[in-house]
Amino acid sequence: MIKIKEISLNDKRGKKKFFKFFIDLYKGNKHAAPNLYMDEFAEFDPEINDAFRFADCRMYLAYKDGKVAGRIAGIWHRGVNEKNNVKQLRFTRFDVIDDFEVTKALFGELIKWAKELGMTEIIGPMSFSDLNEEGMLIDGFDRDSTYIEIYNYPYYVEHMEKLGAYKVVDWNCHLVKVPDKMDERLKKLSEYVKKRNGYTVLDVAWYLKHDKKKLKEYIMQCLDILDEVYAPLYGTSPLNEKQKKREMDSIFMVLVPEFATVVLKDDKVIAYGFLMPSMTKMMQKAKGKIFPNGLLPYLHYMKHIEVADMMSIGVTKSESNKGAVAIIIEHCLEGLIKHGVKYAEGGPELEHNDNVQNLWKNYERELAKKRRCWGIKV
Repeated sequence: MIKIKEISLNDKRGKKKFFKFFIDLYKGNKHAAPNLYMDEFAEFDPEINDAFRFADCRMYLAYKDGKVAGRIAGIWHRGVNEKNNVKQLRFTRFDVIDDFEVTKALFGELIKWAKELGMTEIIGPMSFSDLNEEGMLIDGFDRDSTYIEIYNYPYYVEHMEKLGAYKVVDWNCHLVKVPDKMDERLKKLSEYVKKRNGYTVLDVAWYLKHDKKKLKEYIMQCLDILDEVYAPLYGTSPLNEKQKKREMDSIFMVLVPEFATVVLKDDKVIAYGFLMPSMTKMMQKAKGKIFPNGLLPYLHYMKHIEVADMMSIGVTKSESNKGAVAIIIEHCLEGLIKHGVKYAEGGPELEHNDNVQNLWKNYERELAKKRRCWGIKV
């Protein structure tokens, strides 16, 4: 017998069960990397996540024969709906045992809520913003998930198809092989672009050591650019200052100066590119807790980096098509080579976003994973 229980946003014990289900479901899976409890609690806390000012959320656990058998959360994102003039309810944190009846029961609750709200479509997996996990894995189940992705078993796709779900958009994830040495032509191009346009590259390492306050100001400018250039992409929503500060704090936790490129003109950020050490193995060992389980693995993988995850890249509209991207790629590759990194893995890129996918066209790369946003008519 299947029972669905709604978890109050104020129910810490219930939310702990909700977050822990993923860890239990994927115990022993070498590709899945569970999020940290502190991150998940913050994401679903209206006092911390400022997205709740323009979004509502409901969380559900499914029980079968008295045991937790699935979970799902629904997000009514009024901000995105108003921006795009749509009537959509998002779903996120969907995980389930291989039992379609449990999946059906979980989505049944979201369908009820969607109808109450007057929504016409359920989409997902999509979280509160484009900075969070998005898309269900549909190809690449033999690859490790990254910090900004959530792994899922192949049978999830079968369950969605049985529900009558359809493709809304797909994201591609590429794996780029880091070259053994720098391309001198790229270095010359980078220097030419800097000289021609009056660009300089911020010494992130110096500011991290001597003036962290000023570095935070620069990073906030980077997030302003992210907000500007990502605005037209599917599922994105404007970020307010509180959300940007929260994202900045996350960046500092995984900041390797050589992996961060900040391009300035007249002391203003006009372009940036961030990568971070892969935290997949650390998150597996942490099992949801940075203390004490994940501390030593965190310190280890911050220093011994084989794979780096690409976080985001952006250039202001006023400086686009002036070559700033060449500076970012040259500087980031230099840092990757210096640290002996073997591969750089891209996060989800919309399948038709040629501007991003062409960044690494001159390097050895492969399509590692595909993720999908599903839609269900209500």
